[in-house]
Amino acid sequence: MDDERRDDWTQGPELSAQQAREEKRRREAADEASSVADGEDVETLRERRRLAQQDMLDRWIDGVLVEQRRSRRWKLFFRFLFAFLILASLSTTLYGLFVAPGATDVAGPHLGVVEVKGVIDGDSRASAERVIEGVQRAWEAPDAEAVVLHIDSPGGSPVQSQRIHDELMRLREQGDKPIIAVVEDIGASGAYYIASGADEIVAAPASLVGSIGVINAGFGFEEAIERLGVERRVFTAGENKAFLDPFSDISPQQRDFWQRVLATTHRQFIDDVKAGRGDRLADDERLFSGLIWTGEQALELGLVDKLGSIDTLARERLAKPRTRDYTPPLDPFERLTRRFGRVAAEWVGVPQAASPLRYQLAP
Repeated sequence: MDDERRDDWTQGPELSAQQAREEKRRREAADEASSVADGEDVETLRERRRLAQQDMLDRWIDGVLVEQRRSRRWKLFFRFLFAFLILASLSTTLYGLFVAPGATDVAGPHLGVVEVKGVIDGDSRASAERVIEGVQRAWEAPDAEAVVLHIDSPGGSPVQSQRIHDELMRLREQGDKPIIAVVEDIGASGAYYIASGADEIVAAPASLVGSIGVINAGFGFEEAIERLGVERRVFTAGENKAFLDPFSDISPQQRDFWQRVLATTHRQFIDDVKAGRGDRLADDERLFSGLIWTGEQALELGLVDKLGSIDTLARERLAKPRTRDYTPPLDPFERLTRRFGRVAAEWVGVPQAASPLRYQLAP
């Protein structure tokens, strides 16, 4: 680098304040001595030195200004990006609340579809509150020829499944409109609990149907923490309060008690399936063993009434096949919040389900 571009403020070894002052005086004395030797007066030397310092200061100020402009540009960029994300979220929300529900409007007779997708849980999109609201909308719609539950779920919460099943049975007793459950890929456990409340169940030949059983899964880590030298401290009032704690041993009496809880819940499941399906069920003890069947096998066992899909159902029942989705739309902000909460709960190990019992196909 040439001497004209040398910047003594930023280049060279790092000096203390005292050393810098001494180095400055040494250079000035050397420059004055050199100038006198060359025939240059001291005033000219001082003026040249002042101009050099001024030039150095100007270059430093220019660098500061450039850095400030660059910082302002990044701040503006992130502000515009944040504003864009806010506007996009608001637009999505408004579209979901006002535009999307009307986008599926159809004129004339149609099938009123309610989606039951994913795990059935109070905080999921297949919650009892949301499904029941959709069923009631389709039931009250004058042009809806039938209420169709479009099911693609491995099951989930016993309480949520029972609530939806009970509402379907209540509407069935009124007899004003048929309720049909259509199983897409899977309608197992709690999802089949819901389907059994419909007047009719339709499944594809390769659909998975059934799994009428109850599950509670966990782990036992009591020996693992002993090997690690970890002391478990749990304080309870009630000798059985922590009997499901994975870091504590479970006694035979507690195991028998919990098995009776599962058996009671299983009996409720069986009774409601029998009430919904009646004598259509085959006399086969395997039906309530927790096994899952293909749609073709389920037809032979009376678990479903016919093979088909939502498309074939619409063509059979309507001269002009038309469907309308009556499932309440999800608020994007609420969906994002629930997803964030679910991920956070998984990270800290907090149980996500309100009940440890599940009408759900085991993974």
